Amino acid sequence: MPDTGLEPTLVDLQPQPCVVLRERVPMGEMTSFFSRAFHLTGAAAGPHIGGPPLGIYFGMPSDTVDLAAGFPVHSAVEPSGEVVAYTLPGGRAAQYTHLGSYDSLAQSYDRLMTWMRERDLTPADVMWESYLNEPQPDHPESARTLITWPVA
Repeated sequence: MPDTGLEPTLVDLQPQPCVVLRERVPMGEMTSFFSRAFHLTGAAAGPHIGGPPLGIYFGMPSDTVDLAAGFPVHSAVEPSGEVVAYTLPGGRAAQYTHLGSYDSLAQSYDRLMTWMRERDLTPADVMWESYLNEPQPDHPESARTLITWPVA
């Protein structure tokens, strides 16, 4: 994992409304799920998109992942079809910016988990990734991902 020069931080968040597609997805099908989810939720949110695309993880992944993907929105959007409304929780959260390919995200999660453990912070069952840029196809290491993990 490239050294970002950044440390994890503790932040206070406001609840954030979103539109998402939520499914239990086999690990090998996550890329196609994200593509479909961003297409459907982007169309549903239209001009109400209020930030970068998100991947929201419920519980710890195994062979499958309980996953939602979509966009934060500025105002309520009428869900349609498979697209539903979801609100990211407010409150305290640990955040860490991962610089590098999605394949190396596990290393950043390990770093964030260690940081939380050292501070006696208990991670929630939900966490999310904000995809801050779209990496160049020939340079996946250019990806910037903000990991947010609510804590108690």
